Amino acid sequence: MNKKTGTGDLGNILQRTREKRADYVSYNFSPRKNDALKTFFDLAQEFDSLADFLRICVAVPREFFEVDARLYLLNGKQQLELVCDTSHGVYAVPPAAGQYVRTAFRPYISGQSYLIPVYSTIPLEADIESESNKVRITGVFEIMPVAELTEDDKFFFCKYANRIGYNLRKKTLAHQNIQHLKFINNLVNDIEHNVIIPNMHYRYLFKQLERHINSLNDLTSMMEQYRQKSGANNQRCETIIGKIKDIKNNLNASYRDISRHHVNSSLFLESLLRRDHFEKGCFVLRRQICKLDSEIITPQLENYAKRMAMRGITIETPTDMRGEEIELNADLGLLSQVYANLFSNALKYTQRVERHNGHSRKAVAYGRRIIKDYFGPGQPGIKLNVFSTGEHIPTHEIASLFDDGFTGHNQVEDLSRGHGLAFIKYVVEMHGGQVGYEPTAEGNNFYFILPLLQSEAKS
Repeated sequence: MNKKTGTGDLGNILQRTREKRADYVSYNFSPRKNDALKTFFDLAQEFDSLADFLRICVAVPREFFEVDARLYLLNGKQQLELVCDTSHGVYAVPPAAGQYVRTAFRPYISGQSYLIPVYSTIPLEADIESESNKVRITGVFEIMPVAELTEDDKFFFCKYANRIGYNLRKKTLAHQNIQHLKFINNLVNDIEHNVIIPNMHYRYLFKQLERHINSLNDLTSMMEQYRQKSGANNQRCETIIGKIKDIKNNLNASYRDISRHHVNSSLFLESLLRRDHFEKGCFVLRRQICKLDSEIITPQLENYAKRMAMRGITIETPTDMRGEEIELNADLGLLSQVYANLFSNALKYTQRVERHNGHSRKAVAYGRRIIKDYFGPGQPGIKLNVFSTGEHIPTHEIASLFDDGFTGHNQVEDLSRGHGLAFIKYVVEMHGGQVGYEPTAEGNNFYFILPLLQSEAKS
């Protein structure tokens, strides 16, 4: 009977090896049947395409035992189709299975055919007996004529059908992975062509918009000249000039907001949609010397400042970071997104708390602390904090906070679905750092610790 192994340690594998050896002794297959299985396995590895594998499934019984074989598989509508047989080979358009062919947990005889279920994985005997929903039937294997099959032959073909199902699943997954990789490669080209390059055109459009806004200065000057030539205190001119200045100021404010948002979005697009990430199958860092406050923290905080103000959240700036420019050797785009995620969470979860002095506080704060020898002798670290007021996270949730997909008891409507903190952990660990959470007075502190450049190692 098939048994599931545990974690795959050597002891489990040795035990399963002994069990499989005993199984094959009990099977007592003839040399021809053993050769048929070995041939099947060898050819299944030799030929890569799914179509060739289907041909192998029916060709081996034909060659070794001079019987005809048909292989039926369930389609997307869970209907059985004839995909390959010894008389035709692979069907370009598979016909529907005959009425006598059905999915069943046990082999059965119909007319001159012996029909065997094909499972996606080799099932436990107990699951078959109980027709457990753990057993997934993916098709039916038909051998003809049944009159020429002994009981030993039937047992052999059941085991053979199990091998078909197991290898078919691997081939199907491999085919899906190949298609997935092709899609990703095409997607990378589409992103570069349809997203990254067009996004660069916005720089030109912003320059044009800036020139148009500045042209309002010329209009203001013209109105001033007209007022002076009129030789009188022209209230109408004064009103027009004032409105033009107001329009210009409002346009300048909107321009700065849109431009800042575009710069930030462009940074995130570039850092997330790099070709390197898709080619390697993981994030690939592009390290550079980054100024912690002016290039990373402040730009991200500015994107959330207005929204925090609208929710009554005060931003508390640390006095020990004013005018300080600590430099990090980091990926600017990815590390900026770490802070963006932390500030986004702070925006969503910050709560007002009552203080001991009778006043209330609803605030977000950030800061840093240099830790000597944190990563080893002579290897300092910098602890970077983002604090927000509110109730503490329940103790039983703390260990899972940075797990992908985890959502806490106070989860708000969020399209990220628990991915933000997992992203932070992944990026920080790629930088050789560590993440963490700690409850503090009046709220919660999320932090990460990164290696610090030796030149910045000061207390």
